[in-house]
Amino acid sequence: MFRISTAVLVGLMVFSSLAPCQAQEKAPTEADYYKITTFQTPKDVVLEASSFQLMPNGKMAVASRRGEIWMVTDPFAPEVKPEQMQRFAHGLHEVLSLAERDGWLYLVQRSDVSRIKDTDGDGVADLFEVVNDEWEVSGDYHEYAFGSKFDKNGDLWVVLCLTGSFNSDVKYRGWCVRITPEGKLIPTCSGIRSPGGMGMNLAGEMFYTDNQGPWNGTCALKHLVPGKFVGHPGGFKWYDLASAVMGPRPKEPLSGSRFMVEAGKIPEYEPPSILFPYAKMGNSASGIAADSSNGKFGPFAGQMFVGDQTASTVMRCFMEIIDGHYQGVCFSFREGFGSGTLGVEMTPTGSMFVGGTNRGWGSRGNKPFAVERLDWTGKVPFEIHEMRARPDGFELNFTEPVDPATAGKVESYSLTTYTYIFQASYGSPQVDHSTPTIEKATVAADGKSVKLTIKGLQVGHIHELHTDGVRSAKGVPLLHNQAYYTLNRIPAK
Repeated sequence: MFRISTAVLVGLMVFSSLAPCQAQEKAPTEADYYKITTFQTPKDVVLEASSFQLMPNGKMAVASRRGEIWMVTDPFAPEVKPEQMQRFAHGLHEVLSLAERDGWLYLVQRSDVSRIKDTDGDGVADLFEVVNDEWEVSGDYHEYAFGSKFDKNGDLWVVLCLTGSFNSDVKYRGWCVRITPEGKLIPTCSGIRSPGGMGMNLAGEMFYTDNQGPWNGTCALKHLVPGKFVGHPGGFKWYDLASAVMGPRPKEPLSGSRFMVEAGKIPEYEPPSILFPYAKMGNSASGIAADSSNGKFGPFAGQMFVGDQTASTVMRCFMEIIDGHYQGVCFSFREGFGSGTLGVEMTPTGSMFVGGTNRGWGSRGNKPFAVERLDWTGKVPFEIHEMRARPDGFELNFTEPVDPATAGKVESYSLTTYTYIFQASYGSPQVDHSTPTIEKATVAADGKSVKLTIKGLQVGHIHELHTDGVRSAKGVPLLHNQAYYTLNRIPAK
């Protein structure tokens, strides 16, 4: 009979206690790469943060849906306390956008573009001027107005929600307009339904989010091109006022058709650049911010980030130009915000400010409001960095080298497609499902990209890609293993 020595027995006990821990090592989470800091707000203040603007003096202006603007001193501090906040202005009408120029804080509120200033240095605005109020309001709760930062010409762009989200008997509702430095209104695009935010990419081109409803089967990111129509004909009557700038009204789309079918019939129609699959990527797309930090926010420099109010999240978007039009892909990025994401702002330092509200609509984040900051921890997540369309498939670029054995297996991927009905009634189910065949997965020599050769690409469809089997060279799974590419056009080469 063999006897085990005490030393060997102890060693076996230690190994058996460690082995399960090693086998069950905790998988990386979003918080490992991007940290949320929640600001403490003054007692009894309801700050439904809708937009942000970093001021020349280093303070952060924060607008509220409730008609107030607050200034935050040292907004990049590890902890932001109530005493760092001072109310700068109040009595405004649902401020949803802020921009700064020449010492003035410009704001887009429901009824106009105004600008305000503190002339006596006491930290409170005392000079208020209306810049332009040529659009109109009816009192309908749905008549939101979202504005941009200043473009290269010094213009502010404003998207005006339709009355009740269905039609427009109120001047310029359902339109995008520009406000010049001189305060002149220029009709710019028709077809707006219910915007949730707007912003520019690094090239200075303007985009906005529109939400599910009539003529919007799901939420979307849309490119605003002067003279174009972006989908909802409810505001067509205002072509009578805008014809000198816009020309004649476009042909009305056929209800029950598909986005790209109608794009082939209506030259003025600019279809969505990215469709956000309903429920899978949230239910109410909101604020937009481009990563202009040159790497201070992590590996996604130049890409765009979009909030979702219902899901209390921020998504990541990569776009490319095919045949002169933007299209692209969306990924999950960060969840866990305290309230429904509304305003999203990127700063040159690489911090993203995120504001939230759940008033009017519920949100996954259960707080009535939130003011938060998102910072990169310095660790690089293993992610699909870019997804590009190719004539015969897609090319995936990664933030870290992949494991060739897993990334080169067709079985590591799965792909389905679908689209939405382009119709006058509210929303749409997913329709026209298909399952393309992934024939080959070719890993590049440097391990940073994979070419998927695919048979059965579908124009006008979301291509939903799952990459469950892919691992990095270090054996780590993707932090987010789903991608949703809106393939409006297949490149010729």
